[in-house]
Amino acid sequence: MKKLFLVLIVLNYTITSKAQDASVEKSIYGIQTGLLGVWVHNEYKLSNAFALRSELGIDAGVSITRDNTDFLAAPVITLEPRWYYNLNKRVKKSRRIDGNSGNFISIKTSYHPDALLTSVRDNVNFLSDITIVPTWGIRRNIGKHFNYETGIGVGYIKIFKEANTTVSSQDVAVNLHLRIGYRF
Repeated sequence: MKKLFLVLIVLNYTITSKAQDASVEKSIYGIQTGLLGVWVHNEYKLSNAFALRSELGIDAGVSITRDNTDFLAAPVITLEPRWYYNLNKRVKKSRRIDGNSGNFISIKTSYHPDALLTSVRDNVNFLSDITIVPTWGIRRNIGKHFNYETGIGVGYIKIFKEANTTVSSQDVAVNLHLRIGYRF
């Protein structure tokens, strides 16, 4: 009888330890780079599956006209709530979830102020904007500190007009990113 009781206690402990929910990390810091920029970020845990990502970075781009081609670099501020929806599934399959490694759905909200970090010709004017883009993405770890991330989404952009411009004030925004990063 004592052996049966001991086996039941061990089984109960094993089942309860596996029943715990997987969770995002409390707070992670990192830096990422991609083809068109560099970004520093923090992800703060809101619940077991939700994290709030804040990001400061430099978005790069190219402006091509008939006469010239200009390289542009502008600061960007991003706030992005993320839902990591497959953490429990990854744990069941013995896959890593450290560093918030998993699939996510987010609402990426970015603001570009009316400032350029590169010099351009006098007739080129950069307008500030805000974008709100629902995004699906994944993050995976490479070793202990390195990771890669990719995402895709389509949303809304609002461009803040200046006087005497013919630019449309709202349009469709696309978020397509592939980044490699380092987690501190």
